[in-house]
Amino acid sequence: MTEAAEKAYELGKHYEKTYRGCSQCVIAALQDTFDIRDDAIFKAATGLAGGGSMATDGSCGAYVGAIMVLGYLLGRERDNFSDPEGIRFRTHELARKFHERYIDQYGSVVCRDIQTKVMGRPYYLCDPEEYQKFHNAGAHDVHCPEVVGKAARWMAEIIEAENLAPRS
Repeated sequence: MTEAAEKAYELGKHYEKTYRGCSQCVIAALQDTFDIRDDAIFKAATGLAGGGSMATDGSCGAYVGAIMVLGYLLGRERDNFSDPEGIRFRTHELARKFHERYIDQYGSVVCRDIQTKVMGRPYYLCDPEEYQKFHNAGAHDVHCPEVVGKAARWMAEIIEAENLAPRS
C-alpha cells in the first residue's frame, strides 16, 4: 500500500469515528490526502450518509463520496457539456473499478446490504431506537470507520494509479 493510500485509510477511519457522515468523511480524507480541498463538494455530500438520508436503501455514502472525488478530478466539465472527448466514459470506467472493489469486499454497494455483511443485520437509521442499536453495535467505533477507510484507500489507489492528483 502506498503512503497516500495508507493516509487516506487512516484519515477516513479517524473522521468517521470522530465526526460521522460516511460520505463527507471519505471526501475529507481524500481531499486532505491529495490537498484538493473543495468545501462545496464536501457540503454537497451532507445528505448522502447512510444510503442517502440515512434511509439505508441507497448506495453507501462512502462509495458515493469517493466517486464524487473521482468526478472532481476527472469529470465532464459544465463548459464542455457535450463531452466530445468522452471524458465521462473514462470516469465511468474508473468508477467501475472502484465498484468492483466494493462488490469483492461487501457483495453490494447498498448501505443496508453492507450493514448486514459487516454487522449481521441492517438498521433503519431514521428511527432513533434503531440508530441507537446501530451505534451500540459498534457502528461508529469499528464498522463504519473501516468501510470509510477502505473506500478512501481504494479510491486513493485509483487516483494514484491514474495520475489524477494535482502536482504541487
